[in-house]
Amino acid sequence: MEIYFDNSSTTRPSSAVCDIVLKTMTEDYGNPSSLHRKGVDAEHYIKDARKIIADILKVQEQEVYFTSGGTESNNWALIGGALSRRRSGNRILTTSMEHPAVSEPLHMLENFGFTVEKIPVDAKGMLQLDRLEAMLGDDVILVSTMYVNNEIGAVVPVEKVASMVHAHCPDALYHVDAIQAFGKYRIYPKKTGIDMLSVSGHKLHGPKGTGFLYVRNGSRLQPIIYGGGQQKGMRSGTENVPGIAGLSVACREAYEDFDAKMAHIQALHDRMTEGLQKLDDVVVHGSGDACMAPHIVHAAFVGVGSEVLLHSLEDRGIYISAGSACSTHKRSASPTMTAIEASPAEVSSSVRFSFCETNTEEEVDTVLAVLAELLPKLRRYRPR
Repeated sequence: MEIYFDNSSTTRPSSAVCDIVLKTMTEDYGNPSSLHRKGVDAEHYIKDARKIIADILKVQEQEVYFTSGGTESNNWALIGGALSRRRSGNRILTTSMEHPAVSEPLHMLENFGFTVEKIPVDAKGMLQLDRLEAMLGDDVILVSTMYVNNEIGAVVPVEKVASMVHAHCPDALYHVDAIQAFGKYRIYPKKTGIDMLSVSGHKLHGPKGTGFLYVRNGSRLQPIIYGGGQQKGMRSGTENVPGIAGLSVACREAYEDFDAKMAHIQALHDRMTEGLQKLDDVVVHGSGDACMAPHIVHAAFVGVGSEVLLHSLEDRGIYISAGSACSTHKRSASPTMTAIEASPAEVSSSVRFSFCETNTEEEVDTVLAVLAELLPKLRRYRPR
């Protein structure tokens, strides 16, 4: 038995993704900058991928740039956006629960004289919009928020944020880290007011090392990778044709039968949440009336260390995360747990279950049954 509930960390590439990656590595392997037929064939994959993604987002094809993944997309949006506007001001606003792919480049920008201010969230991870409005001013050049929190699944009302940012700071850029949202929500940047949007391929059954950044025309984004002038000189480097081709297939598949997939994932979310709430000493973060993403359930099993529970489930063939996969090697509390003011007991015992469309209700029931069996045993041997 294998049950994989760690889809927010990475997903299994689909068969169609694997097929196109193999084909472009073994048959259509030309350099897309070459003028011969092999190069032209490779370039077609890039053009087709750009069109597929632009059609999904309802944007122009020239507004889509391919990157090596979500981290690069976030770094480019933040560093390139800030540097292009440094004469207009130096204040950057972000939330207090961002992924390190956002918080770390912003910390670097602080060393270059920019001021980074954190918008607080409440105990359920909901952004405090009144605080954001009070922080906006003429010297704000960039605002960056995630769409879906990668740990607890809290959803940021990006359309409201965009409206506030553009009303109070018409020259500021609004960047959205949509790495946990693309493929789970229909996202239309122009309608929503998003200037830059980051996406990662391996979160939606695409290849690792792939992603894209949407950049609204006229956003004056400065490149941070220089070289041969590919992608209109905005992101140099020979394009990763197999990765881009696989990414395009993953994006297309993500929005096929979209409503049915999301209804199924929401049903898994609700079934897991209801089952966890019946267990003793379990706190489900963000439950109740909070706006939460359908594919993430985050819970604290008080009295059981998160890594102990993770490995105990692993022994049964069940795979989950102890928080965010990008921060599991750090011993301090994650920014999200700090932001929602989780207790030390909750921080040390929190894990994340994350679903995809191939997971089943039977798998949820199996995990709940295993937890009901394991928890009393694990609590019996906890340190005193």
